[in-house]
This record gives sequence, C-alpha cells and structure tokens, in this order.
Amino acid sequence: MAEVINAIGRRKAAVARVYVAAGAGNIIINKKDLQNYFPSSILQFIVKQPLAKLGVAEQYDIKVNLKGGGYKGQAEALRLAIARALVKIDAENKPALKAEGFLTRDARVVERKKPGQPKARRRFQFSKR
Repeated sequence: MAEVINAIGRRKAAVARVYVAAGAGNIIINKKDLQNYFPSSILQFIVKQPLAKLGVAEQYDIKVNLKGGGYKGQAEALRLAIARALVKIDAENKPALKAEGFLTRDARVVERKKPGQPKARRRFQFSKR
C-alpha cells in the first residue's frame, strides 16, 4: 500500500482528519506524538481501539489534523476517523468495526441556549410577588 488513505471523523465540536499510510505504527497528532497529545492512557486506548480490534496497530502510520472540542470529543472523533480509514483500506474490516460501534457517528451535541433563559432548558426562578 503505497498511497495514503484519508478519512474524517467528528464528535461534538471536534473534527479529526486522518491520513493513513503503511508504516511502523506511529500516530502523529498536530505534529505531536500520541503520548504527548493525549497524556491520559484512557484516551490513548480510545484512539487505538479500532487498530487493536483488527490487530493492525503496528502496520500503519497515522498523521492527524485535530481541531475543536475538548480532549474526550477529540479522542472519539479520531477513533471514528481511524475506523473509517481502515474500512477504506479493506472493506472486509467493516463488519468487525461496525459490531463494536466504531463506525457510528455519535450525533449528540450541546443544545443551544434559548433567549430569556439562563441555560438551554433551565428557566429563571419564578416569583409570584
């Protein structure tokens, strides 16, 4: 596999663009190593889940442009993007990744604040007098 496969993943306000090529298993996020960008081992685990499921963690180099959102949303956006790229590389991977839920875009986003209210659903305290 000489060419580079790209894919996009989103979660909340985070957007991850990945470029996957054959390599040694390096994951570079915004010109930083995975361990430096996500110091939390839980978030590193979330990012590597699709690779671990297929057992191809050491076969691909992944370059990522990641922006927006918080660290949890970014990690989940990156997981979706990696899973989509793996399906583009080999369509045989799709059933295994879909069964784990890695190909499902989590569409939940923050509800907007409405006028005349302090938050999205919270109302100001009612005063009778």
